[in-house]
This record gives sequence, C-alpha cells and structure tokens, in this order.
Amino acid sequence: MTRWIGDVFTSDVGWTHLERLVDIGDRMAGSDGEREAAELTRDALADAGARNARLETFDVQGWTRGESAIETAEESLRCIALPRSPSDRVEAELVDLGYGLPEDFDDADVDGAIVVVRSDVPSYADRYVHRREKYYHAVEHGAAGFVYQNHVEGCLPPTGSVGTEEDPIGEIPAVGVSSEVGARLARRYEGESIAVSVEAERHDVDESRSSVSQTESDPTRSQNVHAELGPDTEERVLVTSHVDAHDIAEGALDNGAGTAMLVEIATALAARENDLDTRVEFVAYGAEEVGLVGSSYHAETTDREAIRAIVNNDGVVGDRTLSFTTHGFEALERAATDIADRYDHPIETVPELGPHSDHWPFVRWGVPGYHVSSTSDEVGRGWGHTHADTLDKLESRTLREQAILLTDLVVELADSETAIEHRDPEAIVEDLEEQDLAEGMRITGDWPYDEL
Repeated sequence: MTRWIGDVFTSDVGWTHLERLVDIGDRMAGSDGEREAAELTRDALADAGARNARLETFDVQGWTRGESAIETAEESLRCIALPRSPSDRVEAELVDLGYGLPEDFDDADVDGAIVVVRSDVPSYADRYVHRREKYYHAVEHGAAGFVYQNHVEGCLPPTGSVGTEEDPIGEIPAVGVSSEVGARLARRYEGESIAVSVEAERHDVDESRSSVSQTESDPTRSQNVHAELGPDTEERVLVTSHVDAHDIAEGALDNGAGTAMLVEIATALAARENDLDTRVEFVAYGAEEVGLVGSSYHAETTDREAIRAIVNNDGVVGDRTLSFTTHGFEALERAATDIADRYDHPIETVPELGPHSDHWPFVRWGVPGYHVSSTSDEVGRGWGHTHADTLDKLESRTLREQAILLTDLVVELADSETAIEHRDPEAIVEDLEEQDLAEGMRITGDWPYDEL
C-alpha cells in the first residue's frame, strides 16, 4: 500500500523533466521554445504511462521583444519591455507613485506623465494589487508611460504582461526596472522630463486559420498538452500547470517546477491507476503568462460541469510547505487538511479567491479548484519574472515530498465517495466583491459577469 511513496521519493522523473525545460531557454508564449517544451511534456506524460498524450493548438497574440530604453538629460538607464507593451516612445514628466495602490492614483495627477510604481504592496494594504491593475489605473488616469519597479534587490528588472483579452496589446508603453534603477529615477528625476521607448514586434492572429489544424511552429500559435489516466468516466479531475515562461529567464519556479510536478504525479498515478474512481486529465497549458490564454481556451471548449476538481500547480517547489488557495470550496479545504493529517506534514490553506493562474477560467464559473503553490514570507513573486528564476534556487527533495502529498490528494479527489459541490457563479461574484477583488478585475478587463 505504501511502496509507491518510496518510488516517488527516489524518482528522478520530475526533476529530469525540469532540467530539460530550463535548458530550452526561451519558452515565451508562441515561441519555438514553448512548443518544444510542450512536446517534451507530451512525451514525458506518455512515457509515464498516461494515454492519449497530445497537443491541442490555439491562436495567441504574438509579441517579440526588441530594444527598450529610459533616457534622461544626463544618462540612459537599463530597463526591459513588459510583454505586449506597444512599440512607442513617449517623453513626459516622471511621477513616482510608490506602491501604486488605487488610492495613490486617485490622490495624484498623472495625466500625461510617466508613472513609476513598485511591484509590491505595503503591509497596511487590504489586498495584493497585481501589476496589470496598476498598469490600467495608470491608463485610466491618463498616464503616457508606465515604469514597473521591482521591490526585490539585486539589479533585477521584472517582466510580466500587460494587455487585456479584448485588446491584447497595451495602450501605453510599459517597461520594468530594477529596484536600484527605480530608486535612482525617483531620487534624481522626480518631476523632470524623461523618455521611455519600447521597440517590439507584434504578430497578429490570422482569423482564417483553424485553431487546431496547424502542426508547425508559428509565432501566433500556442498549444495545450493533454493526457489521461484512470477509468474513462465522463467526470474528471484536472491536474494542471503551465509550460510557458518569460523569455528573459529559465522559468524554473514559474513554472517549470509545476510542469515537472505534473509529470511526477502522472508517473506515480500510473502505478496506482486502480485506485482511481474518476478519470484524471493532465493539462500543461500554453500562454499563461500573457493572459491565461491556454486555460481560457480550454475552459471555453470543454464541459465545465464534468470537471470534479482542479489541482493547478503554479509556484510549487519554491518552499517545502505547500499552500492551497481553496476559493471557498469547503470540500477542497477538508481534502487538503486530511492529506496533511495523514502524513503529519504541514500545509497552508487559504480559503479566499485567487483570480490569477490557470485554475481561474474554471473557478470563476464555480468549478472547484485549487491554486497550489508554496508558502512564502515575501510579497509578490520573489525571483519570479526576473533573470534570477533559475534551477539552482530549487531542491529535488522538495519536488519529491510535495509530489507524494499531491498524488494522494488527487486520488482522494477522484474517490467516488468524496463529495465536491460546484458553486454558483453568483456566489463567486459575491466573494469577489467582499474580498475587494472586483474593482481590479473590472479595470483590467477581466470581469466576465456583466450579464449575470
């Protein structure tokens, strides 16, 4: 009954897959590297014993980074473009808004200015304010340009996309700068004129093509990886990750580790397939980093009512203790706690909503889902979305330990005696309002509930 635990704890399957992913280099959405990573993951799932391992392609707004610059009267400062920034050059007064909370924009005049904001939030903030929300507050208040300052020291300019589902390319040029460059800008050039320029190439979707027919790599195509284990039931449990990463780093934590976990869980469950009462579908999504495109495509083209639960791995392995955002689903909270008790292993559960990552296109309509990550004392992503998201920050021991817990959790969720109820979308809306998340979703164009 427990031999499988020893097999997982001595397995090198997941870690080997992680090494292969980070060695690809650029896994940006729509790139050759992203497709190579998807193909490697498809093959790894097949080798693990999962059936019907395949790729499903879809259209995505392509974007390729060019040169970017911040220029003052005295010097040029290092920066990188935020993905899906428009290609443009603006010259305007610099306004430093610190944390860039919604009230900071309300209290300042940034019309026609270039605004710089930090990537974190203060301890007194009621909630985390996402990069895209800060960007669109800047747009709404008439800013001409956007500078996103990392709060993590180490000369690490952060990346992260802008744009909306309706308008994938942002409205004003946007760049990321390191903590040190941001501090220099604020100290020397607050209230003075500076210039921000972005060069980028966009690759628009060809509406005449089928979303599933093309097999060759193309800058406006991405793909999801699918594979299955267990009985061929209509109902299913999804175990997910995303295979893409930003083009400036290896993407080890975000989210090579999640995809490695997917492969490790599949390997373990293949040996325990008789323990599954419900079909388990493994999905490694493409184009997560540019607006949850792959998971949104899947959510729109599948039967959401047949999904029993989602275990979305995005941010695992960063710390030894798993963190489960449970989105108000009490059955998911109980299942995670039961696993922790069974193994006498600490976990963290967060009952609030988390409207970021690939569970959200499903959870927002009431599908039970976890966002599985790691505990952290830091605000924000730490090394994530920077050049420093590298393999040396992670440990294979952590991957194996967490894979044991998550494998048994999936078996628990697939058990026909485990009762898991969907939630009404109206209840999700109510929670979003109560948790002060609705405003941010509306301003970023992510609010899908206008017709409810």
